[in-house]
Amino acid sequence: MRSNNWCKFAGIALIGMCCAWCSLARSILAQELPEYLRDRGAGTPTSMFGTYAEGGELLIYPFLELYLDNNAEYAPNEFGYGLDEDYRGKYRATEGLIFLGYGITSSLVLEIEAAIINASLETSADDPTKIPDKIEEAGLGDVQTQIDWCWLSETESRPACFSYFEVVYPLSKSRDLIGTSDWEFKGGTGLVRGFKWGTVTLRAAAEYDRSEESFALGEIALEYLKRLSSTWRIYAGVEGTQDEWELITEVQLNLNRDVFVKFNNAFGITSKGTDWAPEVGVIFSIPTR
Repeated sequence: MRSNNWCKFAGIALIGMCCAWCSLARSILAQELPEYLRDRGAGTPTSMFGTYAEGGELLIYPFLELYLDNNAEYAPNEFGYGLDEDYRGKYRATEGLIFLGYGITSSLVLEIEAAIINASLETSADDPTKIPDKIEEAGLGDVQTQIDWCWLSETESRPACFSYFEVVYPLSKSRDLIGTSDWEFKGGTGLVRGFKWGTVTLRAAAEYDRSEESFALGEIALEYLKRLSSTWRIYAGVEGTQDEWELITEVQLNLNRDVFVKFNNAFGITSKGTDWAPEVGVIFSIPTR
């Protein structure tokens, strides 16, 4: 009996030593990162704010996003009511999304993102057309893929340079309020630089909407990421295109090395930007090789 107790004790002690060793090994690996990588770690930037993917790493990110906009711009002809004039309505939406990102190599990442959305628009009282007072739609939202390529890695003397190309698929041709009715393409490039006081990213893109057969300047963004501890990171950014700009803030909570929670808020800083868009989700990081 006493022998069995000793065996149990030895087993528990061995498991504890293994856990302690794994924790120490991770800490040593983190300390071995150069200072300019301390905030973000290694890997290629993805379309998820403050999120990077390494070679062989699979990211799974289910998340929920809300949209509240009291002065959303719309034109009646977008809903088949003839008048090509802008009005402001009240927009509300709840969106459930799934993001998958896979590091094909340490410098090449493939992304897939899909959404289910429930949205409504209360149209303007000044709208003279016969458009309904409230339009509601639910179903498949945007479905898109993106490839990210970090074609110049960061060193102590230069920033990292990356590019990306996104395709949004026309899977909602019968809906006007949600989803995408025609092909959309976007390509962009950016710089990432790590400093003692945080990591800065600058990026810009151009986009093509086949429904309008036109090229336009896409989003431009300036982003800041800072690791406060092994558990917490903070993010802040300004992102926009033409006259639609948002201030984005985010807190990231690392539950362990492979799971972290994202709490995100976007605030419109121009009248055409969405007033408030909070987001919450959990990222799971799965090594595949």
